Amino acid sequence: MALWMRRVCVGLLCVVPMVVGAQPPAVDLAPHLRQPQFQRVKMSPDGAYYAVITALEDRTALAVVRASDHTATAKVVGKRDSVVEDFWWANDERIVVALASKRGSRDEPTSIGELHAVNADGRHPRLLASPYGARGPLDTSIQLLLEPSVYLFDTLPGDRRKVLVSAVPQTSDPNVRVERLDIYTGRRDTVAMVPVRRAQFLADAQGRVRFASGANADNVQKLFYREDDASPWRLVEATASQTRNAYALGFSEDGRLAYLQVEQPDGPDAIVAWDPATDRYTELLRDTTVDPYRILYALDGRTPIGASFMRERVHNRFFDEAHPTARLYRSLEPAFNGDAIHITSTSADGRQALVLLWSDRNSGDYFLFDTVAKTGSRIFAQREWLHPADMLGSREVAFNARDGRQIHGYLTQPRDATGPTPLVVVPHGGPFGVFDHWAFDDDSQLLAAAGYAVLRVNYRGSGNYGRAHLDAGAQEWGGAMQDDLTDATRWAVETGIAQENRICIYGASYGAYAALMGAAREPDLYRCAVGYVGVYDLELLHRDQSAGSRSGRTWAGEWMGARNTLAARSPITLAERIRIPVLLAAGGQDLRAPLVHSQRMERALERSGVAVETLYYPNEGHGFYTEPHRREFYTRLLAFLSTHLGGAVAQ
Repeated sequence: MALWMRRVCVGLLCVVPMVVGAQPPAVDLAPHLRQPQFQRVKMSPDGAYYAVITALEDRTALAVVRASDHTATAKVVGKRDSVVEDFWWANDERIVVALASKRGSRDEPTSIGELHAVNADGRHPRLLASPYGARGPLDTSIQLLLEPSVYLFDTLPGDRRKVLVSAVPQTSDPNVRVERLDIYTGRRDTVAMVPVRRAQFLADAQGRVRFASGANADNVQKLFYREDDASPWRLVEATASQTRNAYALGFSEDGRLAYLQVEQPDGPDAIVAWDPATDRYTELLRDTTVDPYRILYALDGRTPIGASFMRERVHNRFFDEAHPTARLYRSLEPAFNGDAIHITSTSADGRQALVLLWSDRNSGDYFLFDTVAKTGSRIFAQREWLHPADMLGSREVAFNARDGRQIHGYLTQPRDATGPTPLVVVPHGGPFGVFDHWAFDDDSQLLAAAGYAVLRVNYRGSGNYGRAHLDAGAQEWGGAMQDDLTDATRWAVETGIAQENRICIYGASYGAYAALMGAAREPDLYRCAVGYVGVYDLELLHRDQSAGSRSGRTWAGEWMGARNTLAARSPITLAERIRIPVLLAAGGQDLRAPLVHSQRMERALERSGVAVETLYYPNEGHGFYTEPHRREFYTRLLAFLSTHLGGAVAQ
């Protein structure tokens, strides 16, 4: 594979690095570059098999293994750049798998609506539905979409042959149909239509579709409800306002109440019980700071009983602490020293529970727990070669931005840090609705091992802190969102975390944009900036976002702003303000942040006399997939940071 790579040095910035103290030992990249062995695991209803997502170099695959001896018995794998988006045990013998497209390690999977099925013993594999028609399985070289995209949203209790799916026509802002899909033949029958476009659905325990949520071209989310298959749809009053959304979570065990997650005018979302007969809402759970992170279900897998909330760690809370599954969670929590736990699946009889355990130091372990014998054992580890005791923890931090808004984030510090250290500020991508987690973070672990404190900031516009915090980022690209990162950096200096004049900013996707904007807006605050698969020309991004649909144009206007205002907030037009060295890395097949953004940024920096290094791979997408390319990127990243901050290089 050809490598597009060159180094450009202009002026004294490239040849006179900062004088720093002794470097820490070189960092071994090998354990950090190895892909997780297992990403998600679910057990079959009879407990005889596990379905496991496993990582390959440029895709993920679904493997079925026998529980008794862990022998692989079946698999589903797509073409290059395909990932397993989700999977469901439809009955004891058959599993349904949804494939998506993902062009790069930093890309978000793009749902395409392709479903496959296979028996646990490997027999009767079948393509059930594909937008590419009979040409499936997934082939990302084929651009012509022939059929509706089909998405599974529920298995049907008591029907081993059928599942509920949504069929989405290949049009912008489509009208979506609810259908029943035969998982053995692929035949589909229409069940319902709904009065809103781009709809998603929720069924009750009897398999009746009761909720539909979606939005028309105005992007105003609406939630509709009906009593049964024969009843008309009616708007749920909680979504009548254009400033508040509600999301259906499920029904109580007796089916009388529905549980909704409802946005609030200020502060985080609440979980409420809604009585459709009286239209009465009763608040059940609401945190003072964060939104519900994950909904917790009873052992039946469909009845909501509580939620997890992510703050300094993950906390589980329940509607009723006396519920049997709540008591099961409470009995498990003391055994894992504050790590997060989540029951991912159970056997049909409720005796066996598959429990996911993770933390800021542990990328994930799966335990099989016997709910009767009260015994458990670890059966899968995502990265058994990374021992939690050897990893570095993250702690939650909070500060007030210049306008008084409280901003949260997570700080990872080098081992045995006793005072100010060099700092790398790492803004997340997205930007809207995405947020940094209390969880194992690869970049934080690697950079902290190299001797840097790492600050991840959930600036306004991020998710997890309520609708008002999200909305505060609207049209603030390069504005208040960037101010939050600046204020976070200065807070780290003022509190003795960071050494002044030994700070760099590094990000991917939107985070890369924020890194270059930080360099432009605060030329004296950072020593260097790194942009990985970034967007730097907002007018170009606005045009691309607006091209596909009316809802896309609406989004670009509402969240980015008017196109004629964006040049003043684009790093490519502000390069003359940048006075620090820059490293740019990008892929030639990146559809989310096309290579042209990095090339234009490079040329603008060169014209302004800025020292710029580049690393471009023509066959990579939104984040590098292959191990040699990721090794080269992180080797270059650590060398670049070491030159300007004095940390360790890669061995």
